Amino acid sequence: MLLRDLAHARAGDKGDTSSIGVIAYRAEDYPRLERLLTPERVRAHFAGIVHGEVRRYALPGIGALNFVMEGALGGGVTRSLALDAHGKCLASAMLEIELPDEV
Repeated sequence: MLLRDLAHARAGDKGDTSSIGVIAYRAEDYPRLERLLTPERVRAHFAGIVHGEVRRYALPGIGALNFVMEGALGGGVTRSLALDAHGKCLASAMLEIELPDEV
């Protein structure tokens, strides 16, 4: 199952840091996201793109997880030659993470 089946995402950037919020569509899916969507899984998904630390902040009151990824934007939006390698592009890529099906 793809993450996009359970959640939507919003992103922002500041310098060379990307912040992506993943918000469960349904409250009952939040515990599953919290269990399966680890910083390690996100870092592996963005291997070759994220060169720094990935930190996760849980926001259970709104059914969301926020991931802060350092060294993710090729030096920063104003320094990168990549076409939109920041913000919303990474949020969309995050939703392609494959999560294990649970019984």
